[in-house]
Amino acid sequence: MELQKNNIYQGDCITSLKKLDQGCVDLVFADPPFNIGYEYDVYDDAKDANDYLSWSRQWMGEVHRVLKPNGTFWLAIGDEFAAELKIEAQKLGFHCRTWVIWYYTFGVNCRNGFSRSHTHLFHFVKDKQDFTFNRMNPEVRVKSARELVYADNRANPNGRLPDNTWITRPQDAPFFLSFNPNHDTWYFARVAGTFKEREGFHGCQMPEQLLARIIRISSRPQDLVLDPFSGSGTTASVSKKLGRQWLGFELSDQYVTFINDRLAKTNIGDDIDGPEDPLQSAPSTSKGKRRKKPFDQETEKAVIEAFENSGQGYPADYVLCDEDLNKDFVSDCRSRGLGGSGYIWNRYLLQLRKAGKLPKSKIRPANITSAQMDQFGYASEVAWRLLAIDYRKTLDDILCSPEFAEEFDRLASEFGPVNTDVTSLDYRRAALAIRKRSHSARHFASKKFSNWIQRRRELPRIKIDDSLTQLERPGVFVLFAGDVGFYAGESENIRERVEHAMGNEHWSGLEPDSIGFVENSEGLATKYALKSALAQREHPLLNCRLLMHESELSKRH
Repeated sequence: MELQKNNIYQGDCITSLKKLDQGCVDLVFADPPFNIGYEYDVYDDAKDANDYLSWSRQWMGEVHRVLKPNGTFWLAIGDEFAAELKIEAQKLGFHCRTWVIWYYTFGVNCRNGFSRSHTHLFHFVKDKQDFTFNRMNPEVRVKSARELVYADNRANPNGRLPDNTWITRPQDAPFFLSFNPNHDTWYFARVAGTFKEREGFHGCQMPEQLLARIIRISSRPQDLVLDPFSGSGTTASVSKKLGRQWLGFELSDQYVTFINDRLAKTNIGDDIDGPEDPLQSAPSTSKGKRRKKPFDQETEKAVIEAFENSGQGYPADYVLCDEDLNKDFVSDCRSRGLGGSGYIWNRYLLQLRKAGKLPKSKIRPANITSAQMDQFGYASEVAWRLLAIDYRKTLDDILCSPEFAEEFDRLASEFGPVNTDVTSLDYRRAALAIRKRSHSARHFASKKFSNWIQRRRELPRIKIDDSLTQLERPGVFVLFAGDVGFYAGESENIRERVEHAMGNEHWSGLEPDSIGFVENSEGLATKYALKSALAQREHPLLNCRLLMHESELSKRH
């Protein structure tokens, strides 16, 4: 591929698309000119209808070519050519999963007709059976009546299965703003000139919350997201915030400059701009039942008995991490008439443990060793970080939800050592070990390495293409892509760790080109603290935020 990921390129989209390899992109979002005479910086938006359709066939054909077999294509388009482009896309081999309406309450005022207040969003896939649709992501789910109105503990606390409407429930909205949340009309406010998130250089800026919903549902962390018409740069900005890789094309030199300025101010994990609930002023449910205290003494006794019966003498954290033990525990709870999701009973189990109400464990599992952490702990940290960005959940939330934990396992195995027998239990326990040591490591780093953190000492760096023999030593390191450090790690043999990483397509796909390193053989406590110091100094993208300094945490969140 001639083009580098995580860049915005100036140029014609068709010419630029031809520079990409076939099947290299996971998700494409396109918001092309609507051919309605809008005054763009350099583009003519008043083409002859046949010319416009011919041009659309060309760029959509290239989109189909560059998408992976399981890739997804979202198209935003106006009324004038919506039906025509849907047909043209289907002729190219796309399958339309959903025809979504984005409703934005106010739009272009019409003198002799109804004011335009919507845009069409087509959800296309290449393969009807194989495509990404992250139905378990809580950020694209909606609260159910069972939870909001009936206060039923059986409700999934993460919301209902995702539908095509991201809006408050009809029972809670005024009549004129009422939508059925099972339907394909989405409500997001248009980015008006008075909005805080308005960048100011582009008249058709997309709301970040709208792009976030599309990117979360149709891609996974570190997938490549492409926007052939980058415009104000919202697709790239949101992709970066959500831990995806991005690529964009834009015809206007001026817009490219503005987009790069916007991206320079954007960090992975930053909040998505705009209100999560677009109808913040809508009245809340007033006649719903008040949630009672969820667990009484009888329920508490039943959960403790289920834990004793199914936990085989292991502590609660271990039962949470062991997939089979956890299934037995949740099943035992349900067999006692305790309906509801596994998340509810796992969270309650942790509450009982913290309250000191669980029986003492008969078995104390061996701690995750330093050698094991060196072997696979880094993958647990990366998986935790990516899910924390995408799902906005704590580690406890992730491990308590069987569905979230399964996604954690998938990410850890992708970034973990190749051709090894590391289990989900190993990865989950390693994440807990990282959390346990992070607090002390962070404070130790702040005291012992404060001057070094402030960059008063240069970090030695070598190119990955160079000989790595000098890295055959214990110490800490940072993998860099250009000037951006994306992971800080520690190892008894830095060279071995780096070579293992480069042998994994998920690490090599991040395109690291250099390694910063510091030799260290003073012991585990110092090693972990030095890694935390590196995280505080370089702000790497894929490290646990608990390693960061408190001031940096508050600044970024």
